Amino acid sequence: QVQLVESGGGLVHTGGSLRLSCAASRLTFSRYGYALGWFRQAPGKERELVVSTSWNGARSYYVDSVKGRFTISRDNAGDTAYLQMNNLKPEDTAVYYCAAGATWDIGNARDYDLWGQGTQVTVSS
Repeated sequence: QVQLVESGGGLVHTGGSLRLSCAASRLTFSRYGYALGWFRQAPGKERELVVSTSWNGARSYYVDSVKGRFTISRDNAGDTAYLQMNNLKPEDTAVYYCAAGATWDIGNARDYDLWGQGTQVTVSS
């Protein structure tokens, strides 16, 4: 059974940085045809796709609110994904989830069906 486990969340001040990690078991994020995504859900809001990338990293999607601040990446083995978050803002406060799915449409949130348990990110003003 595939498992995704996030880590790296925490409390940071406005303008600070965090790097989230997502470790996969029985799956490599470089697997042909799979997309990797990071989602977030703030209290009282719907879960949103924040960033995603195709299986080979050739295509990426970033929601406008994080462009220039967040970067998605993977390690060479392909079984750990990262979300580098810089210049964090209070509105970035949310539970962050990594997810994967067998899809070419990396911007389609409905195509992600493998999920981690989430990690809390809190940005204080």
